[in-house]
Amino acid sequence: MAPNAATAHDCCANAPKSPTISSMPSSQPLPPTSQPLLNSQEDPRQRARQRLIVALDVPNAAAASVLVDRLDDTCAWFKVGLELFIAAGPAVLEPLLRRGHKVFLDLKLHDIPNTVAGAVRSAASLGVNMLTVHAAGGPAMLAAAREALAGSANAPELLAVTVLTSMDAAQVGAIGVPRSPAEQVDVLARMGLEAGIRGFVCSPQEVATLRMLTGPQGVLVIPGIRPAGGAIGDHKRIATPAEALHAGASYLVVGRPITQAAHPAEAAEAILEEMAKALGNP
Repeated sequence: MAPNAATAHDCCANAPKSPTISSMPSSQPLPPTSQPLLNSQEDPRQRARQRLIVALDVPNAAAASVLVDRLDDTCAWFKVGLELFIAAGPAVLEPLLRRGHKVFLDLKLHDIPNTVAGAVRSAASLGVNMLTVHAAGGPAMLAAAREALAGSANAPELLAVTVLTSMDAAQVGAIGVPRSPAEQVDVLARMGLEAGIRGFVCSPQEVATLRMLTGPQGVLVIPGIRPAGGAIGDHKRIATPAEALHAGASYLVVGRPITQAAHPAEAAEAILEEMAKALGNP
């Protein structure tokens, strides 16, 4: 099981007030996570497997099936986002769940509170394990989403998306936000916590600050992960798998470095190896 809360608090209290990925020493202790499946007594490779989420950002169910077949023995988690969900519908989730995989349904729901609450209830009925809403929807929307899961059996972990990893300072300013991406992430996360949300999606560059903010029970899901030397793509705020884990990530989301590789399983194995080294050498 994860270390106790007091240990985690001491770790966070000793971290710099404005941490950055580049300033993180490799010897910094890895934070705990609230997920019971992440047993610290397990082999680091198994723990890495339970913390890697492969993004099935593909145009149809057939393409998703091919990828899952190739990664079935390697990966435990898959992310289904807007592209695949709109193309294939909820039916695309059934084979993943039937095979025993965990599913991160990344729909980034953002609408009036009543509509989002209804969508959250519908998504929960699909049996997924994690679900996203946009923090920018505001406190009333976040509270409605949280309340929609009250009393649900096997409710998914509700995650509030803060600032997309594709957005840098120029993009944030262009939508009228007079703050840096890191400052905006902090504002949205604090608002989410007040609304009862305990899970967040942010870039690797903000995860250390959010870990201090949420404490050990916060679930931090981190996209924008690129292995050393990998292509950046349209992400602006990125880090390597080891950097993100040392900064405080609960889960890492990786798409194109695995799914567009010539040999996806080999690419996933290489990322798992990097993660396992980080988890085994805190």
